[in-house]
Amino acid sequence: MTNAVPEAVLDFIEMGEGPSVRKIAVRSRAGAGPGLVWLGGFKSDMQGSKAVALDGWAGEHGRASVRFDYSGHGESSGDFADGTIGRWLEDSVAVFERFCTGPQVLIGSSMGGWMALLLAREIRKRQEKQQAKASLAGLVLIAPAPDFTEELMWKTFSPEVKKEIETKGFWLRPSEYGDGSPYPITRNLIEEGRNHLVLGSAIDLGCPVRILQGAQDPDVPWQHAFALTHRLPADDVVLTMIQDGDHRLSRPQDIARILAAVAEIG
Repeated sequence: MTNAVPEAVLDFIEMGEGPSVRKIAVRSRAGAGPGLVWLGGFKSDMQGSKAVALDGWAGEHGRASVRFDYSGHGESSGDFADGTIGRWLEDSVAVFERFCTGPQVLIGSSMGGWMALLLAREIRKRQEKQQAKASLAGLVLIAPAPDFTEELMWKTFSPEVKKEIETKGFWLRPSEYGDGSPYPITRNLIEEGRNHLVLGSAIDLGCPVRILQGAQDPDVPWQHAFALTHRLPADDVVLTMIQDGDHRLSRPQDIARILAAVAEIG
């Protein structure tokens, strides 16, 4: 009879000051390295099937793992409409610094792919200043959406939608995910996102990168993943195209591929 794997521990950390104070919900699991750090997508949370499967795999293999909800998502406090790429990056950096020690594999899905690239850059800066207790072992990016606020939102919006965002400050976007309720795309999200664009120049991470992309993805076209690979160093970057894959990539066979990519890095 096998021993049951214990649940990951739920914790909260406080971020920001004054009106921007928010509590970030984190589930962490102690274990061996390299640890796993899950970075979820826009409007998703750490109880999604991919995040739960990765945590379960970590538990079964005695590996450390961390997953969390950005402010305005899941079990974290804050209003989603107040969120920006910069604010969610602050959340990510704070969680990484508090909960991670030693080498880590960053696993980012959709917006989390952008967040993983930004977080990796921050980690490298801290390492160069010898201020980091954790390091990068590699990245696994699932339908990564770097620069999506500009490339996949603003540049594709109709003149009417752009005008509404500019005059009202937001547009309610219809959703096919979650409970189907429309959600706000704010002017602040679009404008602040321009401070964090990465596809305009080379992205040198100094670690292996594995990218999984569905060819049938309606939200992040496969060409976007190709654009990202051209910005990464040629050595140890592997792009896997899943011909019948959608944006979620959460079928059993997709999750098996994600876990294999994580195991390959270390």
